[in-house]
Amino acid sequence: MDIQTDHRYAINLNVRGIQPSATLRINELSNQLRQEGQDIIKLGLGQSPFPVPERVTEALRQHAHQKDYLPVKGLKVLRESISAYMNRTQRTRTTWEDVLIGPGSKELLFILQLAYYGDLLIPRPSWVSYAPQARIIGRSVHWLPTHAENNWQLTAEELDIICRDDPTRPRILILNYPSNPTGCTYTDDQLLAIANVARKYNLILLSDEIYGEVHFEGQHKSIARYYPEGTIISTGLSKWAGAGGWRLGCFIFPQELRPLQDAMAIIASETFTATSAPIQHAAVTAFEGGEDIDEYLHQSRRVLKVLGEYLHRRLEAMSIWSQRPQGGFYLFPDFCDYQEALAKRDIKTSPALCRALLEDTGIAILPASDFGFVPDKLSARLAFVDFDGGEAIALAASDFADRPLDDAFIDQAAPRLKLAMDKLENWLKSL
Repeated sequence: MDIQTDHRYAINLNVRGIQPSATLRINELSNQLRQEGQDIIKLGLGQSPFPVPERVTEALRQHAHQKDYLPVKGLKVLRESISAYMNRTQRTRTTWEDVLIGPGSKELLFILQLAYYGDLLIPRPSWVSYAPQARIIGRSVHWLPTHAENNWQLTAEELDIICRDDPTRPRILILNYPSNPTGCTYTDDQLLAIANVARKYNLILLSDEIYGEVHFEGQHKSIARYYPEGTIISTGLSKWAGAGGWRLGCFIFPQELRPLQDAMAIIASETFTATSAPIQHAAVTAFEGGEDIDEYLHQSRRVLKVLGEYLHRRLEAMSIWSQRPQGGFYLFPDFCDYQEALAKRDIKTSPALCRALLEDTGIAILPASDFGFVPDKLSARLAFVDFDGGEAIALAASDFADRPLDDAFIDQAAPRLKLAMDKLENWLKSL
């Protein structure tokens, strides 16, 4: 008897219907369209435009021969350098034993949800992978409401409302700032108020600070200062050191959560085993810092700030409203003023808006629906990364070393971002 089986029906129900990561999907589509000869302005994937600092790259070359399996929790000297980095920059009191290394903070977030049996609390809008990870694992997701007039930031009051009806329920709250997708960050008073509510309900607070070092003013503060006993800090090399493809992330735990760290290490030992040895050795150089890396960060922040403010100004001139970014490389523009004009072209959802923009102008951005909103929310995330970061840093440090970065700098350093705004403006006028 010939038995044929459709193996699609044996796939985990939690995975069925989930699309590949939106950011990776738009990047692959953009690359494909470019290969087909189309001029695509890539504002979809949030990949740092800056090169890895040269001394860090040289450290990788020097350690390319490292081939041994490293400890599951990570190379001791790297954990020491990260601990010292956190104590230096955030005034924490961590030790090397509080640090867990993984192949990207994304992987660590995934195994955190495997290790801790609690609901996931996510402010809306949020990064595209938080909720799908929870769904794959089978965890409940609760979206926390935020509002445009408050820079799409979580308030302590909204958090308290979610927790008060079931105060002892295990929960993980994810706080990401500077934010992907809005570029906004929190004040000290906001962080303190959220920390007080988190302590009241004994929440695990995952503070995703991957963009902390690209706060435009270099003034990022971790909420771990106010809720040290319950906060896990997440960071890595991808955003501030331009090393996204190196895949190195780290979690810094309080001693009170050592059992959770150990549980995650057990999962790591049975899954990814250890993070790449050459990458870990090279990362020591990055986290130890130095004058050259300080200068690299200074110029990176200058460049990102002027570009974010330029794009914000151009968008507002088109009646496209967004919050002024304070860090990272994102804006979250709202096209609601064009709702009627878009509807006449049968563009009524954010995916349809982004599709039309890509087809008509070659501008690739991501719809608000990928960040937790219903499809008819006519907003999108714009990642202002389509420029040569190495050239921009060199120009900022030479011709513009002693004067403010201005539109003349943008013309030289980021002509494709200017082109994107010109194309968008013309497209909107044609509606």
